[in-house]
Amino acid sequence: MNDRFWRQRLDVLRKRTIRYAFQKCTDAGQIENFRLAGKILSGEVRKGDVSYQSGTTYDDAEVYKVIEGASCLLNVERDEELEKYVDGVIDVICSAQEPDGYLFTNWTIGNPLHEWMGGEKWKNDWNLSHETFDMGELIEAGVAYYQATGKDKLLNAAIRSADLICEVFNENGIKEAPGHAVIEMALVRLYEVTGDRKYLDECKFFLDCRGSRTFDPGSSDLRVNGKYWQNHLPAVEQREAVGHAVRAMYFYSGMADWARYAGDEDYRKAVDAIYENIVSKKLYITGGLGARDENEAFGENYELPNATAYCETCASVAGCMFGLRMFRMYGDARYFDFVERLIYNNVLDGISIEGDHFFYPNRLETSSRGQERSEWFGTSCCPTNLSRLIPSMPGYVYATRGNTLYVNLFVGSESEISLEDGDVVLTQNTDYPWEGHVEFTVDRITAPQLEMKIRIPGWAVGRPVDSDLYQYLEAPSAKPSITVNGETLDYAVEDGYAVISRGWKAGDKIVVGFPMDVHQVRSHDNIETNAGLLAVERGPLVYCAEFADNGGAVNNLAVPEGASFTVETPSQSLFADFRMISCNGKKVVADGEGAAVEDATVKLIPYFARSYRGNGEMKVWIPSATETIADEQVYIDKVVVCDEESERAHDMQGEGMRSDNGLGWRDALDGWIYYTMEVDPDHPCELVLRHWGSDGGNREFDIYADGEKFSYDHVDNFMPNRYYEMHHPIPFNLTKGKRRVTFRMQSLPGNIVGGLYGVRTVRTSEMAVGGHVEDFFLPVGDEKARHNYKSNGETGEARGRTWVDGKGMDGISFDMAVSPDRDNSIMFLYWGDEWDVRTFDIIVDGEKIADERLLHNSPGRYFFRTYSIPRDITAGKDKVSVTMSSPSGTKVGGFYEVYTYSLPGSTDLSEVVADFHDGMDSRYNLCGQRVGDGYKGVVIQGGRKYVAR
Repeated sequence: MNDRFWRQRLDVLRKRTIRYAFQKCTDAGQIENFRLAGKILSGEVRKGDVSYQSGTTYDDAEVYKVIEGASCLLNVERDEELEKYVDGVIDVICSAQEPDGYLFTNWTIGNPLHEWMGGEKWKNDWNLSHETFDMGELIEAGVAYYQATGKDKLLNAAIRSADLICEVFNENGIKEAPGHAVIEMALVRLYEVTGDRKYLDECKFFLDCRGSRTFDPGSSDLRVNGKYWQNHLPAVEQREAVGHAVRAMYFYSGMADWARYAGDEDYRKAVDAIYENIVSKKLYITGGLGARDENEAFGENYELPNATAYCETCASVAGCMFGLRMFRMYGDARYFDFVERLIYNNVLDGISIEGDHFFYPNRLETSSRGQERSEWFGTSCCPTNLSRLIPSMPGYVYATRGNTLYVNLFVGSESEISLEDGDVVLTQNTDYPWEGHVEFTVDRITAPQLEMKIRIPGWAVGRPVDSDLYQYLEAPSAKPSITVNGETLDYAVEDGYAVISRGWKAGDKIVVGFPMDVHQVRSHDNIETNAGLLAVERGPLVYCAEFADNGGAVNNLAVPEGASFTVETPSQSLFADFRMISCNGKKVVADGEGAAVEDATVKLIPYFARSYRGNGEMKVWIPSATETIADEQVYIDKVVVCDEESERAHDMQGEGMRSDNGLGWRDALDGWIYYTMEVDPDHPCELVLRHWGSDGGNREFDIYADGEKFSYDHVDNFMPNRYYEMHHPIPFNLTKGKRRVTFRMQSLPGNIVGGLYGVRTVRTSEMAVGGHVEDFFLPVGDEKARHNYKSNGETGEARGRTWVDGKGMDGISFDMAVSPDRDNSIMFLYWGDEWDVRTFDIIVDGEKIADERLLHNSPGRYFFRTYSIPRDITAGKDKVSVTMSSPSGTKVGGFYEVYTYSLPGSTDLSEVVADFHDGMDSRYNLCGQRVGDGYKGVVIQGGRKYVAR
């Protein structure tokens, strides 16, 4: 391989990563386990005198995967030092194999025997013992090393283990599916090398065992309903990708292997449906697989959150293996479109360009905490999987069937390829994925006829994925072009490949040109988390906005539909070659007073190139308009949860607290959390708590300000698969005259506070900055008498607050102070989930100033509503009488708080609604936040204030 893009990575893998991985396996005691097991078997030490050196039952497999990676590197380039080292490791491994072929160091050492073993061999393989998993990876390593070097010591050990598995797991023995798939596809590889049909049949046996164990289909717990292991249904009845994503992709790979070799239509139908389910409902645009941290699992259809996206590196590695096997079954380019998306984005994101730092999950969005790659992991499956997949990538470039040569990936290389009737030596030159120009030169050919099938990537013809899950806003600028020896070819496309069938001679040249447009991408409407968001792609690469290129933040950026994009080559880069993208966008600039929108240049980098410049914000999916982000940028004070400096500055304390620094959440189990935060002493304020909308269960808690309870919340799947913010208006008497307030979130007994993903204080946006509170009425105790409150309705308690309502013409009346010489408004706090229609008038000193209708106005939330009082009603007065009256006889209210406030009278606030000029200027509230046509209250349009009624 002479490709600049991949050569850099393969060199790093060979010189750094593979040796680093072996060292980490040594440091973790994983190689020492084999040595100790061998000493026990040889009688050199007694069982029980030495201890198991590492932590889990699947640690043997980590060593095997690194050996497989080393084997792939040896296929690309000979390395005597590396080969000699691997030979030594293989000697140690083989010493640990028991006479019957069983090779599992935790059992052989047995001190301590891991609880997952269940006390005996094979007993818990259906669950977590990982015996067949480890031996499956042994087979993979043995086959790979044999193919790379011709040495069969490890292969023979693998054959002995496979023979034992065939003896133990069969119709007359144990009939259980493996708890972690891989043995199925490993047995097929062994069949391919040995030609022994029993290994292929054993693969089928394991596949057929799915669905034979009894689980509870009514449970939502993946480990209770069997979906965690894909063991909930017989394999041939499965139609959806479920459960642990890595297990799933290995399992589906085994299904595809069997279907291909056996021509089994039932399995083919099942695996086809599963593939369609993945690419149409469960695939991240980055090629990530698996939405949930919990159980590292696939979510429901279209459940593709960004900031909490799990997208385990291993799942995409296994996804590449699955895509390869689907291609082998059908010879269709769609499967390499799938592989290409995975490998160029999620897979490459999983490993640093230096080759010694790794991602386990690959998020599509980060906060200011960022996401850093780690040196290694206790469960090191991701680094070891990367160690074998990337070196194996040269084997993905070409495929053959008879005298047909498939070109699947575009990689600069020189290849000698065997065909049915001869050979061809082919040189490929390209700067892909940065540029779309690819040249193929026939250096030598002995086959009289060669059919070349060159993949036309879906992205090059306006189809980013093999479904409607993601779509480009605009079609490509040109059709992919092909010339043969300088003459333009009018090619036919078959199964996604341009077909060129002819006789060839040395020196023939094919030139392919793909349009490298920058595309904005929208997602399916059912992906609710992406509503109003767009992504950016160029070629096979997904791009992201990162803090380091955008003034330290990206959560305040928007890129409109139809933005203009410029592709740039930076003068310096960690990478052998690199392309950035710049575009015209918008930036929200905010402070405690409000938010303004400015023009901005937004810079984007490939997703795999993120997280090299410290911690900070990053986004793949970017808003196309600023309305959705302006509110979140405004605050008086803000806590970055799990940021040590921020939480210390806010005197964070608590009891029963738990946290996750990676995702940035904190909660308290049967406990409390408090922060001291700044507020505005002269303006009504709100405490805003950020939650994850899929959190549920016992998450009820009260909220206190300086020791006085003022609100309550129950976090219970309020907005699944997305973050949301809950505003808790703070009664004015708790903040008036204060600069700082201590907020305490206290769980109800047996419950949990949060989780909290963010905490901020804001000024209530319904009241203009600079407004002066004339009066505040909280309808409790003596306050009712002070305000001459009268009602024919009820008083009640809900969510930690007191509410009042009335009914009919004489529903509610009370007095409020006003300014005699300024413009006055009255502001009510309502509950947005009133279930019965309430229509009523707001009357001040006998004159109607507004009408209102309450019915699910803002489900699950409080909301304020402001009504302007005409100047002629309040002029010369310091008090007015307010009546809430329903001519139709419905209830009026209920309300929780009432304010009157005044503003300088520089502008007539009673301009009529008819003066609005729709389509000319956007409307904004008095905090500078854009509002829609249905907004009621004081607004600014075209530089003037109006009242929207």
